[in-house]
Amino acid sequence: MGFLRDLHVDQQVALLFLTLFGSLALATVGLLAWTIRREEDPRLGPLKRDLGALWVAAVVFWLAWASGALGATLLFGVLSFLTLREMITLVHTRRGDHRSLILAFFAILPLQYLLVGLRAFDLFTVFIPVYAFLAIPVASALAGDPHRFLERNAKIQWGIMVCVYGLSHAPALLLLDFPGRHAGRGAFLVFFLVVVASAAQLVQEAASRWLRRRPVARRIDRSFSYRAWALGALAGGVCGALLYWSTPFQAPQALALGFIAGGAGTLGELVMKALKKDAGVRYWGNRSSVTGAVGLLDRLAPLCFAAPVFFHAVRWYFHIR
Repeated sequence: MGFLRDLHVDQQVALLFLTLFGSLALATVGLLAWTIRREEDPRLGPLKRDLGALWVAAVVFWLAWASGALGATLLFGVLSFLTLREMITLVHTRRGDHRSLILAFFAILPLQYLLVGLRAFDLFTVFIPVYAFLAIPVASALAGDPHRFLERNAKIQWGIMVCVYGLSHAPALLLLDFPGRHAGRGAFLVFFLVVVASAAQLVQEAASRWLRRRPVARRIDRSFSYRAWALGALAGGVCGALLYWSTPFQAPQALALGFIAGGAGTLGELVMKALKKDAGVRYWGNRSSVTGAVGLLDRLAPLCFAAPVFFHAVRWYFHIR
């Protein structure tokens, strides 16, 4: 670990991507061999879908790093637009919501990412919870439609909070200015966040299948339990500790931050399942149930919840302004 930590940043980046794409290539070959031997195994479908999502995430991460802070900010801005559009397909809107939706997509979203790009972190953290949350109901009121006014505005505000505010904290990690030899580690923090959130989610889902089930919220998810959640968060912490060499953290700090981010991500997944239950769909990629939903938010939901928690924990610990 000491040798890895002493490598130059460019060498660490090369090693990181070599390990990432090499692992995915080995997993793809293994899955292909399994497919040839067991063509009708029902477990192959979810595995192929999850592996494909990991390839997409890896390529997106590489593009975010290769394009620099500006390119990464624009890339995540596009992802926010698509995930917000996907969430809006799940909620019932009326003609009177058109002004609020235009405000959300074409004013609030680009302004939030502009603040990220300008490193205006103090305003970036309060712009949506304060100013946007006041502007949305004003726009709706001016439309003159009082039918279920509170419910309609709460759904739009919640979509903005998750899809724009939460996800915008991921590219903000690239712009954190660490002191001394830790400078230029932003890309590693994004990778750290994605890995611990993904590991926590995968372990939590596996543990929920193998452990004796004691569901916490039976009507939302019959497999979610405190024990499975704790194992998932712990897996995120262990992955974080193994990756400490690529971050400004020491091993115990990386363990704690990985546990926090992983735990927040799995709780976010539970919240998204509750939203899907309310909308009456099994998964968001079901085109016959939800027009315009392609499952993107299914994949990004843990990151939307983990990113703001992780960002503010890192910023608070290192006193970054």
